[in-house]
Amino acid sequence: MKTFCRSLHGLALGTLLIAGQLVTVQGQTEAQKANANRTLSVGYVSCAKYTDAFRYGQVLILYEQILFPGFEPLDVFGPLEMIFSMSYYMNMTLATIAETVGPVSARPPLHYMAPNEPPMDLSYMINPQVVATHTFETAPELDILLVPGGTGNVALEQKNDTKVEDFVRERYPELEYLLSVCTGAITLARSGVLEGRRATSNKGAWAQTATHGKNVTWVPSARWVVDGNVWTSSGVAAGMDMAYAFLRELYGDSPLNTLMSNVEYAPHTDASWDPFSVVHNVPGANKTRSLVDCVGPAGFTE
Repeated sequence: MKTFCRSLHGLALGTLLIAGQLVTVQGQTEAQKANANRTLSVGYVSCAKYTDAFRYGQVLILYEQILFPGFEPLDVFGPLEMIFSMSYYMNMTLATIAETVGPVSARPPLHYMAPNEPPMDLSYMINPQVVATHTFETAPELDILLVPGGTGNVALEQKNDTKVEDFVRERYPELEYLLSVCTGAITLARSGVLEGRRATSNKGAWAQTATHGKNVTWVPSARWVVDGNVWTSSGVAAGMDMAYAFLRELYGDSPLNTLMSNVEYAPHTDASWDPFSVVHNVPGANKTRSLVDCVGPAGFTE
């Protein structure tokens, strides 16, 4: 079942069970209608899985995420807010995956900014944490895997620690979707998953990120890029824009646009245009468009 959401064609009448009432949704595709009637499992690094129950029209969706010390908080919490809110309407489960179970700190670990310089010690920063529920060895079968970025990526690479990318490489063949936020694309590139694909990443870290991977077409002006079942976003907050587009592909506009109005976030909806590619002077960025990229509430037009 590798293509159920990749070819969205043919409109249908969908239904949602909201607050105990069966609600009719106009304009859903057949794939979106099926997604609304399954259980989705969600995981954070981040990893996620569609169980077999989904294939038979039930309602369970599993998401799972990968975590590592020094992950970028909004890379995790931005998409997670949307997934969490969507779970009010759709049946989902969530797992978080790291090297060990227990708290995983977002505070950057010791790392080097340049050769022959002392390590960066950021231990004075506050210490937000997420509790990992599974290890790389105990993680369940996955449907959707979400990989955040963060300074921890740098530390892992400098220590030649490949556990996260090894996990991505091992699990990718069974995934329905693989998503990365920000410099999480470095992990995807190092795993080999991006070979022969288009991808994007954080524009402020572009010079570092774009050196990774073999035969990767890095797209400088993109807010997010979709290549097959691999989704990559630009930096930090762009993960929320990608998450909106991803959930919209899965479910359609309803109840997603209602959800976005409830959280009062207006998503950037043009995947091809990231104004921060100009702000950060990324080579090859499209400089012909206005940096005043106005957006409005999802589902509303002037």
